[in-house]
Formats: sequence, C-alpha cells, structure tokens
Amino acid sequence: MAITVEICIDCTESAVAAERGGAQRVELCSDLVEGGITPSAGLIATVRQKVKIGVQVMIRPRGGDFHYSAEEFDIMRRDIRMAKQLGANGVVFGLLDIDGNVEVERTRELVELARPLNVTYHRAFDMARDLDKSLEDVIATGADRILTSGAEVAAAVPTLKRLIVAAGERIIILVGGGLKPHNAPKVIAETGAKEIHAGLRTTKEGPMRYRNEKLVMGTIPGLEYDRTVVLEKDVSALVRAVNR
Repeated sequence: MAITVEICIDCTESAVAAERGGAQRVELCSDLVEGGITPSAGLIATVRQKVKIGVQVMIRPRGGDFHYSAEEFDIMRRDIRMAKQLGANGVVFGLLDIDGNVEVERTRELVELARPLNVTYHRAFDMARDLDKSLEDVIATGADRILTSGAEVAAAVPTLKRLIVAAGERIIILVGGGLKPHNAPKVIAETGAKEIHAGLRTTKEGPMRYRNEKLVMGTIPGLEYDRTVVLEKDVSALVRAVNR
C-alpha cells in the first residue's frame, strides 16, 4: 500500500512543487514561523486553482497556545465556512482547555461545521497533558486524523507506534516531526504509519537588490530578504523513499 504524503506549505510555488513531486495533499498555512496560522482567502483560492491534489487549510486565528476565547472561536467558525466556499478538501485545527486537555465539545462543533470536509486535529495534540486520553477525546470529536510527532521535536517512534496501535481503524495517525527521505522509511517501518506529514522547506534568497539592513520587520532578525519554499526534487525524493 502506498504511503500518503502530506506537505506543509505557505505559498502557491510550494503547492505546485508538492503536487509535481508526487504528494497527495498539502497543508496550507500562513506564518510558519509561528507554526502556521489561517491563510488568506486569496491564498486559498489561488492554491485551489493551481493544484488538483488535496488542500487542507489551517484554521488557527493566531500563534501561541491553543486555548481560544469566544471571539477567537467565532473567527475559527467563519474561517471554516470560508475554506469550504473556496474549495478546500479539509481543515486542520485543535483546541485545548487551560489544563491541557482536548476541548471535546467545541472541537466536535467545529468538526460538524466542517462537514463534508475531512478534519485533522493538529499538533495541539502534542501540547496536551496526556496523549492516550487525548487520543480517545479526539476520536470522540469525530475528527478523521491526528497530526502528531509523539509530543517531541522529532518523530518519537515508541510513542507513535503505541498511538497507532491504540487508534486502530478508529482514526488516522498522521505522523510528522522532522521527516526526510533518509529517516522517514525507518519511522514508517517501526510505527506502522500509513500517512506522513513533512515540511521540507528550503530557504532561498529573495530578488530584492536594494536592502535596508538597519530595519527588522518581524520578531526574528535576518528574515526580511529570505523566503522559504518547498522544492519539487525534495518532495520527489521523499515520495520515492517511502514507497520503495
């Protein structure tokens, strides 16, 4: 059985590269420096026009933690409706309470609102207090899959294997966490994962000739004239490696 490959992207160039490289889906975000927030309507619409593969839209109103106010929850509802109208195949979100537990009721409300789109509960899962309890809670929301590294920076193989076994056929565990062509096959073999998520971003210098080196536009110095993109060759290498 072929492994489903999802690539995290934030621009149309990367979306096209992911499709040409053989990925089955993209997770579309903005502001990946913050871990990804909801992309604009214009970006969603343009990516939808550019690619035929699945487009999963991040629904996250801001960076930071995953406990949302009533106003932020309303924003998420509005953004889910927007993603549906613009032709997304799925949406990606996650909510926690202040004690680090999955907010089952509010998450279920968003899952039901999103239908018939598929739903991924994102790496808010990895910030939860108890992964085994959170697995059962996310299943109770009706979500289709969980994106997780096993609550570590890199894919935590023993934890991921335990989650995949516990999930069974009830929900898909979408495995992420630093996956590259050289390590993804081993992670898949040892965990039994059927779907993987990867960033594969490459930094490239922007085309600007004039540069104001005195000014920092964001919170991280040095990024004013750099861009990060996904390259077709890197996606192709990952797809080949996991489907050998």
